[in-house]
Amino acid sequence: MGKTNGGFSEAGLRKVRDVLARHVDSGRIPGVVALVSRGDETHVEALGTMSHDGGAPMRRDTIFRMASTSKPVTIAAAMVLLDECGLRLDDLVEQWLPELADRRVLKRIDGPLDDTVPAHRPITVRDVLTSTFGLGMDMTALGTPIMNAVFEQGLTPDLPTPMPEPDEWLRRLGTLPLMRQPGESWQYHIASDLIGALVARVTGQPFETFLRERVFGPLGMKDTGFHVPADGIDRLPPLYAPDPQTGAFTVWDEPADGRWSKPPAFPGGGGGLVSTVDDYHAYFRMLLNQGMHGSERLLSRPAVELMTTNRLTAEQNAARTALARDNVHLSYGQGQHGGWGFGMAVRTYRGDYAPVGQFGWDGGSGTSTYADPENGLTGILLTQVGMSVPYSARLIHDFWTTVYQAIED
Repeated sequence: MGKTNGGFSEAGLRKVRDVLARHVDSGRIPGVVALVSRGDETHVEALGTMSHDGGAPMRRDTIFRMASTSKPVTIAAAMVLLDECGLRLDDLVEQWLPELADRRVLKRIDGPLDDTVPAHRPITVRDVLTSTFGLGMDMTALGTPIMNAVFEQGLTPDLPTPMPEPDEWLRRLGTLPLMRQPGESWQYHIASDLIGALVARVTGQPFETFLRERVFGPLGMKDTGFHVPADGIDRLPPLYAPDPQTGAFTVWDEPADGRWSKPPAFPGGGGGLVSTVDDYHAYFRMLLNQGMHGSERLLSRPAVELMTTNRLTAEQNAARTALARDNVHLSYGQGQHGGWGFGMAVRTYRGDYAPVGQFGWDGGSGTSTYADPENGLTGILLTQVGMSVPYSARLIHDFWTTVYQAIED
């Protein structure tokens, strides 16, 4: 038996490092920063370089574009408002978002945009927090009139043109019918951006200001925000979207003068954050501590329980299950967790090495952030190779496979 470190075996941690090094040595992952923690023990690996052709090494304080791993963090703003009774789960959102009153719903998801019926009921805060308000990035409906309209209106990130400021974004959103009846079906992403717009309307503050004052500041998340200030830009690697045919390292975003070099018009709760392993560790550890950060309470215990346990019925979850099951060639099992809470996946069945109850999410820029209450474990893996190829997904898969083997009590 090797000596244990807060419940990690030395041999196990070596295996984690070896598998990360194997991915970096393959030439397909320029560099990676990974963190695992249990109790008072935190272990960080920074391997490789920021750029695929060498240059500065990856460091513990390297700043990453968090992509969809923004979702489990930005949701905290809404939870603060629920705790303070500034929002109620079954409030109608139209009192703050009149653009979303009197919705019409497509008769069929692939039908023309004017072939609609009235919504059965108004959209509630609960619908938005569970990603069931009726619109989303439906990967099973690409090429349909509604998905084409979502892209044409600039309602999602990742397009050549940036998203418009929140009021204009909401106006455009309000011109579209819903894909599904409110509360009927989980749909990805747009709800997470909508939460930011809702929080800004409720509080009368920019979304980033509220997050900074109520979440990032109290947690000491000094490098987390919607852009990288000039004095930190040398810590931001390029973001690659490799060519799916050749694997060539195409740069999707340059650090200097790139998308994150200045404050965005739209602070996207769904995918806009930049951060570091230590900042994210502080946040996920707070969730594991049921809302406590040191002696300070950031969120109530029931708020954390709501976020980190499944909120979906089997019917609501059908689209999510299909997304996970039918994209395995890219996702390598990320997405097959069974459930969804507020802003994050929740494991409701055991399909791999992680136990039921693990919560968190992955990002298309090559990021993975989860915590596991059963083992008191936090794991964060950050790289900047986009999911146009499965390299990052395989790396993430291997990271979690080895992390769970390193646990020893």
